[in-house]
Amino acid sequence: MARRTSTFVYPTIPAVDWQPGLPVHGAPTWAILVGSGVAGSSELPAAAKEAGERLGVDLDRLLEVQQEAGFSASAGSTVAYPLLSGEVSEVLLVGAGDGTAKELRHAGAAIARFGRGKDELTTVVAEGIDDQALQAFAEGVVLGSFHYTLKTVDKGKPVAGRVTLTDGSTAERQTVLDRGIVIGRTGWLARQFAITPSNEKDPAWLAARATELAASTGLEVTVWDEKQLAADGFGGILAVGQGSTRPPRFIRMDYVPDGATDKTPYIVLVGKGITYDTGGLSLKPREGMVSMKRDMTGGGSVIATLSALRELGAKVRVTGLICSAENMPSGSAYRPDDVIRHYGGRTTEVKNTDAEGRLVMADGLAYAVQELKPDVVVDISTLTGAIKVSLGAMLYGGLFATDDALADNLTEAGRISGEELWRMPLADQYQELISTPIADSVNSSKGPGSITAALFLKAFTGKTPWAHLDLSSIPESPA
Repeated sequence: MARRTSTFVYPTIPAVDWQPGLPVHGAPTWAILVGSGVAGSSELPAAAKEAGERLGVDLDRLLEVQQEAGFSASAGSTVAYPLLSGEVSEVLLVGAGDGTAKELRHAGAAIARFGRGKDELTTVVAEGIDDQALQAFAEGVVLGSFHYTLKTVDKGKPVAGRVTLTDGSTAERQTVLDRGIVIGRTGWLARQFAITPSNEKDPAWLAARATELAASTGLEVTVWDEKQLAADGFGGILAVGQGSTRPPRFIRMDYVPDGATDKTPYIVLVGKGITYDTGGLSLKPREGMVSMKRDMTGGGSVIATLSALRELGAKVRVTGLICSAENMPSGSAYRPDDVIRHYGGRTTEVKNTDAEGRLVMADGLAYAVQELKPDVVVDISTLTGAIKVSLGAMLYGGLFATDDALADNLTEAGRISGEELWRMPLADQYQELISTPIADSVNSSKGPGSITAALFLKAFTGKTPWAHLDLSSIPESPA
């Protein structure tokens, strides 16, 4: 087995600060956000005139010339103009689109990418930019800075040291930026978990990261090892993990806000934590195995989310459950036609050992409903390749839900965050496709794959309002 390090390097992200009024000098690089005006025109922020005077540049004329050369105010577009004298060395025009949160997130990411290797950038934004858009800009700066490498040479430029924002007014907006930084950092952390290679990352590694984050963010954490999993009847997690020399784990993280009572709303998040998926005895082809280090993205997202809740001041109780195993073929691996017994007693006949995610998630959902009795359960997983057939691999993640209000809330959250969800049907007519005389259900059918997978999970959720996010269709993106 490859030797693994015992420590994890958490990300270094840019500082994102608010500056009331224009700075007298500012950074060597000034970024000016350019919005889309009426009839396709481009608009400089109100403070651009004063900024231009400080810099000795006619920004209106500069924008006019750059537009003639092809620059537009579409979100994330950039063009740099060097200055040959003075303390400021360059001006960067950055498209902010129509100024919505989604567009400002792209603008922030563009500035972060341009700012690599720079100590600081001063950024002039539109006066009175609303809180949601300003927060999204900070998220974009952090997410656009994302970088992960294990290279020992040519590692690339470091992230920008600081991005300072101003709209030229005396307003104080740092609190809004701070919230965006936390959310962006949470996304960064989930990405770093997902991209960490699996010779480094296994279920015990994931449990160690959760434990470290719990200690630093005021959470309670409990970890089930393979012996405790067997004692408590987590048959799905054990079955999937039994083919690997690196045993499975079930991780529970608890966040309780200050002042919580019995009436405080309670949410449980369940994440799929398959740290590598070969398909088991139903072995994937090589092409299908590449990128399976990311099959624990749901679990990593739950860990990262829990770590941010106290800093964000969330007013709900949240428990995160991460169902973690490594799916490997070996003499001890589980087999097609095995029947496994999940937490709580429900049985599954295995038809495809590569449909392992739903087996571990079933244990987590059953535990959540039977032991925790939350108001709402949401599971997050890279569950099926079939969702890519339905939704493609560019725009949407799949959303299944038993409660319309929960589905609407998640859809709106996806819209605001720029990670769109598309609600899929949960048609009971397909239930017969996962029926079997041998057990309560089978773990695989000929199709429709994403719907039958969701129906399989639904059986473990009882009457608790439940939503299932199948995120296999979401690609990696800079922001």
